Amino acid sequence: MYKNLFVPVDGSELSHRAMDGSIELAQQLGATITGFVVEPDLPLSVMSNDAQTSAERIQRHASKNEAHAKSLLDQFAQRAQAAGVGFVASHVTAYSVDQAIMDEAEKAGCDMIVMVTHGRGPIGEFVFGSHTKSIIARSKLPVLVLH
Repeated sequence: MYKNLFVPVDGSELSHRAMDGSIELAQQLGATITGFVVEPDLPLSVMSNDAQTSAERIQRHASKNEAHAKSLLDQFAQRAQAAGVGFVASHVTAYSVDQAIMDEAEKAGCDMIVMVTHGRGPIGEFVFGSHTKSIIARSKLPVLVLH
């Protein structure tokens, strides 16, 4: 059955539901969890013509992303450990969140992606897009959506 669940989280309230739901599922299945954070790349629009300024912005952005991902994945790891569930943490910086989730899930050897959805409805989905919907449509792995 499913032995390694891939669970992307972003720090929102829904992330905590993803953590709790995936931990409960992992307990039932005897599975481990790969917790994952994908941080956005620095947009090119904030880059400067000055190489020094651009380098500083890139470094600040990378440091901020690293700290956020570490904090979030540490919380997830503590919850999993308290429940007796094996946990591996992973994070990347990428332009395409959807593609990063699918690529990293496969690299980690996971056999299911577990996600939560914001449930924004058709207008919210049109304005903000839906990572979950895109991943369901394009992933080679099964996707379990928690509400």
